[in-house]
Order: sequence, then C-alpha cells, then structure tokens
Amino acid sequence: MRTVGIIGLGLIGGSMAIDLKKRGFAGKVLGVEADKVAAQAAMTIGLADEMVSLEDCVDRSDIIVVAVPVGAAVKMLPEILDRIKEMPGQAGHDGGGRLGHDVMADPDRPSQKIVIDVCSTKEHICAAVKYHPARKQFVCTHPMAGTEYSGPWAAQPGLFDGRACIFADQEESAPWAVQDILELYSCLNMRPIFMSSSSHDVHTAYVSHISHVTSFALALTVLDKEKDEKHIFDLASGGFSSTVRLAKSNADMWIPILTQNHNNVLQVMDTYIEKMQQFRDAVASYDEDALRKLIEDANKIKRIIR
Repeated sequence: MRTVGIIGLGLIGGSMAIDLKKRGFAGKVLGVEADKVAAQAAMTIGLADEMVSLEDCVDRSDIIVVAVPVGAAVKMLPEILDRIKEMPGQAGHDGGGRLGHDVMADPDRPSQKIVIDVCSTKEHICAAVKYHPARKQFVCTHPMAGTEYSGPWAAQPGLFDGRACIFADQEESAPWAVQDILELYSCLNMRPIFMSSSSHDVHTAYVSHISHVTSFALALTVLDKEKDEKHIFDLASGGFSSTVRLAKSNADMWIPILTQNHNNVLQVMDTYIEKMQQFRDAVASYDEDALRKLIEDANKIKRIIR
C-alpha cells in the first residue's frame, strides 16, 4: 500500500489525510508541519501516523502532497523535485532504472514518486517547475473544497465528497502519474476537470477569489460603521452570516493567492465595482425599474447554482 506524505496538515491536507487513510488509498500517512503546536495537534487528532522532516517525507513517500500556502509552495516544489531527481530510479538520475518495489504492482507503471500540490493559483507554480527534469512526476491539482477555518483542528472527513478537482496543464505530467492521482481523487469522491493553468487562474478569480475579497470588504465596512459588536452579533441574520463567512479566512493563505493572481483578480474587482456603481446609481435616483432589472438579471445565477 502507498505511503502518502502530506506537507501541511491544515484544513485541506488534514482532511485528505483522514479520508485517504480511512478509505484505503494510503497505508501510511507521513506528516510535515513547521509549526510545533500544529504538529502536536495533528498527531493528537490522528491525522498522521508519524510526523517527520520534509526531507524524510520526500524520501519515504510514494506520493507527496504539498498543502502549504501558494507562496511557500512555489519555492518548495522545485526543491522537492530536486531531491527526487537525485534518487536512484527517479527522473533525471544518472543511474536510471527502477526502484526496488512497485507501489502499484503494475509492470507498466514506473516506481517513481509523484508530487502534487493543492494550491488555489496555478500559473506561478507551473512556471516554477516547467523545465525541471522531474516535471513529469509533478501533477498540478486544485481540489475545489474548503471552509473558512484553518489548521489541523479544521480537518474533517468527507470535505471533498461530490466536489470538483481541477487538473492544470496535465499534458506536462506523465500519463501514469496523472492516472495515479485520478485514483487518489476518486477515493475522495471528487470529479476531475482538466484545464490550462492560465484558464484555472481566470476562472477561480471569478468563482472564488472575488468572493473572498467581497467578504473581507463587507466585514471591514460593517466593523467600521457598527462600533458596537454586540449589535452585529444580535442582528446578524443568515444572509449576513453566509455572506461574511469567508472574512474569517486566514490571511497567510489569501495574501499570496491574491498577489499571485493579481491581474485576474483586478479585472474581476473592476467589473464588481462597475456593477456596484450601477446599483448605487439606481438607489440614488430612486430608479425602481433599473433596480428590478439588475436584481432579475442577477437571479439568472439560479440556472447555474441551485
């Protein structure tokens, strides 16, 4: 059975660890956590069988999952592939050949390690490893699931069930590596979607990144206007709570996402500001017809999201 190493046992990495082990994909889960408190929590919760160093994780794992903020992942991935490249039986190693065991028990599948990431932006990551000798052993993925919470204590079983997982620039990866990772996400009950890294970043700017920016801005607006936090708590309805929920998201994760995808995010923000201005103009001029048209046009989203 496979040994899966997960670097970063937060919401995504930790939730993957739970279900990959529980559902039989991973025989052993190795965890890597730089934060000592988070590392202890991950072990206490039982997210990993063993907490190890980054180097030990790469050396001992068949599949390595990079589940750290995208800014750290861009720097970390080339270093991981560098280490893999120097191992016997791995891509780019002068010795060539195969490892002494075959993880998948399949004579047509090389016994080579696979590295994946689960980050929310893709162009910078793919560019960072594009010409690496071990590039074919890297599969770029983004499981489209999550909550506003972070850390090992946020991990939960079933987080990915029924959700989509994007595979970016899959043609740059070895077919056997893509197949293995398709099996991994199938175990998590996710459906795959294939697209380029650039298309991924455009689409996620519209469906994910702008949602977080909007939530952050709304939270700041309300907190600035309503100084008495008790009133916010007392009057908050389901609509407000659901809209502002994403404002609880971790800054360390979202700062690199928004800066790395800034061109796409800025375009979406400009469009959002334009639509907000249309609403403002209609409200300011008591234009009920304009308001009705804006709202009914927005209602068309029901055709896509139910």
